[in-house]
Amino acid sequence: MFNLEKTFNELFPICRSITGDGYRQSFNIIKKFIPFKKYKYQTGKKVFDWKVPSEWNIKDAYVQNLNGKKIIDFNHNNLHLMSYSTPINKVMPLSELDKNLHSIPNQPKYIPYVTSYYKKNWGFCLTNNQRLKLKNENYRVLIDSSLKKGFIEWGEYLLKKTVQDNSVKKDTILISSYLCHPSMANNELSGPLIQILIYLKLKKLKKRKFNYLFVINPETIGAICFIHKNLKFLKKNILSGLILTCLGGPEKKLSYKLSREGNSVFDKYFKKLAKNKKIKIRKFDTSGSDERQYCSSECNFPVGQLARTVYGDNKEYHTSADDKKFVRLQKFEKTANEIFDFIRNNEKQIFLRRKQPYCEIQLGKRDLYPNINSPNTWKDSSDQSLNSKQQLEIITEILSSADGQTSLSDLDIVSKYKFENIKNYYQNLKKRGLLY
Repeated sequence: MFNLEKTFNELFPICRSITGDGYRQSFNIIKKFIPFKKYKYQTGKKVFDWKVPSEWNIKDAYVQNLNGKKIIDFNHNNLHLMSYSTPINKVMPLSELDKNLHSIPNQPKYIPYVTSYYKKNWGFCLTNNQRLKLKNENYRVLIDSSLKKGFIEWGEYLLKKTVQDNSVKKDTILISSYLCHPSMANNELSGPLIQILIYLKLKKLKKRKFNYLFVINPETIGAICFIHKNLKFLKKNILSGLILTCLGGPEKKLSYKLSREGNSVFDKYFKKLAKNKKIKIRKFDTSGSDERQYCSSECNFPVGQLARTVYGDNKEYHTSADDKKFVRLQKFEKTANEIFDFIRNNEKQIFLRRKQPYCEIQLGKRDLYPNINSPNTWKDSSDQSLNSKQQLEIITEILSSADGQTSLSDLDIVSKYKFENIKNYYQNLKKRGLLY
């Protein structure tokens, strides 16, 4: 049984990074609720333009004065340590220590979240108020960490469809989130926790014409490894996808970031919702989360991103203020219900796919191409109020758009003609064996 608050409390204090024991511990907690299969690439493996980094683990880290008082303590808050810090055990003056300290002057009460994954470095993070109180004296600096050969690890689970629908050319929807930030609620735990809620709801949906590929990975490098392993499958099967991130916080409306092309199944659907002011729309850009990898260059997968309190738009972002008080745990269920409703509505869409997929269908031999002197060539028309030219526009629009990825409600003519009339023509074309 999934208990949201209990799981949040279990995950929040874990010192996660892109590799290591903290990641594995967190993954195993998530795996209790989504039966992910774990995959991994070893340190040093070349993955497109990247190499899998060394695995990082941390036992202890602190800065103390020579009287033995700890001034900065990793065990008090794991954000105090810059992620992937190299080991050090040294006494040094404040002037040397200060070069490796990170704080935010205009947010003096927050500890920043800082990383250095791909360049060896070390550092501590503290509030600016703490920093201003440091005395000009010597300090013992200890970081008991290790960087060794290990693995990047991620999880995949395919929730299979229960209904065969040949009108859908690509039948898989990606639902992905990341797991690598320590002690952050909105920018970390909201994604995987809401992913669990969505999975549990989808699992109960008896009739599913889509497969749902759930993925959890360390951000950026984990997504790159996943795409590297599954590139052919993704190109062949992905209809659309969602990256779940920053879904907590106080914002009232969900915010959807379009895929690079901006015309995926979900892109079109969320644009319609935005017109009714039910959701906010953001254009694609190269900042953000793992949609950057899916939408990059020749990948160009139809993957968008869903958020609520968007990264970078709030002062709590990447700081110790992104905590349980900042997010609204009681709203996680509401957010999951909203997203699930989007997905369920997509299941109800009528997708268009022709049995003869190339070029125009020859309408004349089927008495579907009206003669200019005989406007009633469409003999079995269910709507005699439309003239032959209007009927032909609907027929050709349906057949031209029937690519297995476009739904009936996506057609431009929906704004021009009654949907019931368009649906009647769709059913007639299907009856004649032109559509799946």
